[in-house]
Amino acid sequence: MSTLPNCPSCQSEYTYEDGSLLVCPECAHEWSLDAGAENIDEKKVVKDANGNILNDGDSVSVIKDLKVKGSSSVIKIGTKVKNIRLVDEDHDIDCKIDGFGAMKLKSEFVKKI
Repeated sequence: MSTLPNCPSCQSEYTYEDGSLLVCPECAHEWSLDAGAENIDEKKVVKDANGNILNDGDSVSVIKDLKVKGSSSVIKIGTKVKNIRLVDEDHDIDCKIDGFGAMKLKSEFVKKI
């Protein structure tokens, strides 16, 4: 019987093979056996609508009108956002927009300038 390694993300011992990947049923982390624990240090790559890689501190512009939840106002197409901060949540970008304040944006609705 072969012994599979513990999950590199949550250290669960209940890992299983799914094709060429190893899967953790507790945290849903997937990794390949050859990569081993290297995946722990990898950061999520965030790309804009055009496929350009975004970094902390970049400036972006909004590519479509976005309704602001809980408000009747709209963030217009072409609005420039400076000094973005990337976060690991359902919305990828934390930023401040002039006239609106602190906002969370999805990277699929912005392009890098």
